[in-house]
Amino acid sequence: MSPRAVVVGPPGSGKSTVGPLLAEALGVAFRDTDDDIVERAGRAISDIFAEDGEQAFRALEAQAVATALDEHDGVLSLGGGAPLTPETRAVLAKHTVVFLNVGLAAGVQRTGLSSARPLLAGVNPRATFKSLLDARLPVYREVATVEIETDHQSPAEVVAAAVAAIEPAEAREQ
Repeated sequence: MSPRAVVVGPPGSGKSTVGPLLAEALGVAFRDTDDDIVERAGRAISDIFAEDGEQAFRALEAQAVATALDEHDGVLSLGGGAPLTPETRAVLAKHTVVFLNVGLAAGVQRTGLSSARPLLAGVNPRATFKSLLDARLPVYREVATVEIETDHQSPAEVVAAAVAAIEPAEAREQ
C-alpha cells in the first residue's frame, strides 16, 4: 500500500485545506499525521513540545509518518517539520510528494503567527517564520516530486495543479 500523494510544506502553505480537497478530487481518503500523533499521544502537539521538547515530538512524528506511509493509500498530509528527520526523508523518496510552497508574506498572513504553532511562538514570530522558511525550503525541495506555489492561488487552483501533476506521473509509472 502506498499513498497516492504525500503533501508537505511549511505552516500556512495550505496542507490542512488542500489535503482533504486533493483527496476528494482523487476519490481517495485523507489522513493527517498530526492528527495521528494527537490521537496516539492523547494530547495536543503544543503540549508535547512544551512538556517533552521538540526532539521527543520529532521521534513521535517520524514513527507516525512511517506507519501512515505503510497503512494509507489516499492523500497523506505531514506536519511542516516532518521532512526534517533524515529517516522520514529516506522513506519519502519512494512516494509522490507534493510540496506546497508559500512565501513569507502569505505564510505570515495565513498562520496569523498563531501561538498554537510551537515553532512560531517567541519574541519576533515574523523573523522566526522567515528563518523557518529559509531553513526548510531545501529540505522540501529535496523530497518533492511536485512543487506548487500557493501564494496567489485558491485552494481549488492548487488542487487542480496537483492533480494535473500527479496523474501524468502515475500514467508514466504504469
